[in-house]
Amino acid sequence: MNKIISSIFVLSIFTFSACNNASEPKVENEVETISPNEKKLNEYVEFTLKSDLSKLSENQRKMIPILIEVAEIMDDLFWKEAYGDKEALLSSLSKPEDIAFCKINYGPWDRLGDNAPFIEGVGVKPLGAQYYPLDMTVEEFEAFDDPSKASLYTMIERTDEGNLISIPFHDAFSVEVERASELLLEAAKLADDPGFKNYLNLRAKALLDDDYLASDLAWMDMKDNKMDFVVGPIENYEDKLFNYKAAHEAYILIKDLEWSEKLAKYVSFLPELQENLPVPPEYKKEKPGADSDLNAYDVVYYAGDCNAGSKTIAINLPNDERVQLEKGTRRLQLKNAMKAKFDKIMLPISELLIDETQRKHVTFDAFFGNTMFHEVAHGLGIKNTIDGSSTVRKALLEHGSALEEGKADILGVYMITQLHAKGEVDGELMDYYTTFLAGIFRSVRFGAASAHGKANMIRFNYFAEQGAFTFNPETQTYFVNFDNFQKAIDGLSNIILVLQGNGDYTGVDALFTEKGIVGPQLQNDLDRIQAAGIPRDVIFNQGVEALGLSPE
Repeated sequence: MNKIISSIFVLSIFTFSACNNASEPKVENEVETISPNEKKLNEYVEFTLKSDLSKLSENQRKMIPILIEVAEIMDDLFWKEAYGDKEALLSSLSKPEDIAFCKINYGPWDRLGDNAPFIEGVGVKPLGAQYYPLDMTVEEFEAFDDPSKASLYTMIERTDEGNLISIPFHDAFSVEVERASELLLEAAKLADDPGFKNYLNLRAKALLDDDYLASDLAWMDMKDNKMDFVVGPIENYEDKLFNYKAAHEAYILIKDLEWSEKLAKYVSFLPELQENLPVPPEYKKEKPGADSDLNAYDVVYYAGDCNAGSKTIAINLPNDERVQLEKGTRRLQLKNAMKAKFDKIMLPISELLIDETQRKHVTFDAFFGNTMFHEVAHGLGIKNTIDGSSTVRKALLEHGSALEEGKADILGVYMITQLHAKGEVDGELMDYYTTFLAGIFRSVRFGAASAHGKANMIRFNYFAEQGAFTFNPETQTYFVNFDNFQKAIDGLSNIILVLQGNGDYTGVDALFTEKGIVGPQLQNDLDRIQAAGIPRDVIFNQGVEALGLSPE
């Protein structure tokens, strides 16, 4: 998987020398010789994932290569879910830039370009990825009588007779998960922390039977482990047909003890913040779990879903509503990856689009805070519709993920506002608001194919209507209007929480149709960001060599 980095590096050197060597005579229209996929590769900036491993024990350092091997298996499984036969695709390509860009996107569709195909002859990406037969209709699926068809952990396939059949992940991917399970058991033997050892053992079992509840609960109980490993089929963003199926991924994490200590106090405010949400009582009747955990980490390895296209910079898990209601969630802030995006993407965007007098308010601490409270805010609101008929996720189908991300974004900055009034958040509110606005331009570039991108389109258009910011046509910059910004936070929070609580699919669909779009002004801003050469996202140089470890 990591060979992508070397391919991109070679391409970058080639492109730089071909286009910027001052000693060579200028060739007319030389830029025209750069292929479209080379241009797309240049929208990503490389970053090396590393951490201070000296604080780890010898056994913990020995675990990392084993966990990387498990992560590589998750990577291969995500390729199967997202595209199908990885090797067949890559071997059919001859241009290095085509191969490299396919590896970034886990297939021939541009994830940050609304999943548009970038390889000649490739059709539209199936909404259901590879989780369903490509010729299956929605009506056929609805008529399919199988209680496991909507499970997170099944593949829907067609028999030789033409009938649909539901196959559990542990059968569909038996060879891969059996090997991954063996490796997790091997890693567990090296675990110094009893909680981490228990989690790894239970996760090894879960991969073999697709019952993740026990391992999710064990993961919630871990408090003192210096290392962490998020692994398995987790998020359901890849299934844009029904939002049912989970995708395989993995993160290897090293805890930042100093930053984690700073964050610990915020979880205790969740019950109070839930009570104060700007909605009627029935939309906030659920109580956030009391065991929620908030920590900062260096991430040293990404694989699968979280590594596809835009890179995740914070984690809020487990997704299982049963675990959330009993214990809450753990929020993991990926500090080193977050800092990379801030330095290489956020700051350049703010220098282009934010009013000169307010640029000082775009800070890393505010970016970290907004991202952190986004993850905390996933625990607020409501997980089940107020009539008790369904979970919110199931009621909203393919719109569920994007609306949930929109909720977390808006409630995150709502929480900051509330806690700042209590003296519990440092810095100026304007720092958080201005950084929040700059963050919209960063995330909306992920496109409509991304749940986060869609959520940011809605927020930009709603905030514009409410006068939360003013655009200056002379300077081509935006100015935050403090009072209107606060009002827009409360207004959009109410809209989203009510839609979720009602399980109002029709209302959510209307909201997305009306506001989940890029209008002329926003498109002009995005074009200017593109023309300025500001990266769209990061790619990672990662693995045992990047960490300075010798492979076992």
